[in-house]
This record gives sequence, structure tokens and C-alpha cells, in this order.
Amino acid sequence: MIGVIDYDAGNIRSVLNALGWVGAPARLIERTAEMEECRGLVLPGVGAFRSAMDELEARGLADGLRDWAAQRRRPLLGVCAGMQLLAARGVEGGDAGGLGLIEAAVLRITPAPPARVPHIGWNEVVRRRDATLWGPLDRAYCYFAHSFAMTFDDDGERERWVVGETDHDGGIVAMVEHENIMGAQFHPEKSQKHGLAILKHFVEAAEKW
Repeated sequence: MIGVIDYDAGNIRSVLNALGWVGAPARLIERTAEMEECRGLVLPGVGAFRSAMDELEARGLADGLRDWAAQRRRPLLGVCAGMQLLAARGVEGGDAGGLGLIEAAVLRITPAPPARVPHIGWNEVVRRRDATLWGPLDRAYCYFAHSFAMTFDDDGERERWVVGETDHDGGIVAMVEHENIMGAQFHPEKSQKHGLAILKHFVEAAEKW
């Protein structure tokens, strides 16, 4: 069973549908206690970092996610804004602390013209190293919709986490993974065969964890 965290994040139903397409039993998770029934969790998200974190905290889900990933060390996949929430802090909607699972910040991307913000549309994701999410894929074409992206001050932390990048007048972190914590800045549920393959690799790993 894969749990999808329900906090009115916007893309919850499409994530559930995509998990169904890859053959994964999935359910919505509204309370921390419900996480116990799951082999893996997906944290979706659309919208501003600060308001999303406020909602997770208000519903009592933030500490449950921290315990699930950092203490129990079970598989967690953040999708789009959900990946951003894995970071230590973000500035969209006002400076705010995140889940703190990745020592990174989420900052506004500032490409030079003709590249635009928000970064919306299909873009190539290039594999930087082996990772569970990649499986046998070498690269993928995925759908992005964002104005903020994960950044690292420490090169060692960047090397530890970044497994895929895309280009939008400069490198943008597109996929992260270290041990049981994983993230996709794009929308795998909207990225057709490559996105579904990436979701399937997460599901398969969670089933074996």
C-alpha cells in the first residue's frame, strides 16, 4: 500500500490515478496514524511553500513525515512542491522552515530571457548518477510547472542528493535521492511513460523495503 498525503495540495487525485496506472494499491492519508498501514508515502504539492508547510503543521502531518523518513527510515517521495517541502527552508509565500530532511533551500529561479518564469512545459531530465527512481532509464522527458527550485550551498550535500537535472538557462535540480528520501521537481503523474516509469520504480522499491 502506498499512502498519498492529503492536505488539499491540489494534485492529489492525479497522483492517485497515476499510482493506479502502475498497479500500486494507494490510499489517501489524512492522519499520522494512517501511515502505519503503508510501505511508502508520496507527498504531492502545488502552491506556495509557506502555506503548504502551514497546512502540514496544522494537520499534525509534518512531524509524522519527519519521523517516517528520518527515524523509521521508510520510503518517502516528494512530488513538485512536495519535493521542495523536504528542504530545510523555502521563501515562496514568505521565508519558512520546511521538513528539514534535506539540507537545502528553495529559492526563486531567475533565468535570463528568453527563458521565463514560471518554468512550465516539457523538458529533458538528465541522469547524474544511479538512483532507485531512475531504474534503467538514462534520461527522461517530464512536465514541469514551477517558479522556485531546490538549491544547495554545500557541494558535498549537492553531490549526495542530486540524481537528475534539467536546464532552464542553467541547471535546475529535477530529482533528488539519498537512501529512503526521494523527490521529483516535475510532475511524474503528468509526464506520461517516463513519469509513470519513475513512479513505478519508487513503488517497487517501497514494496521491497
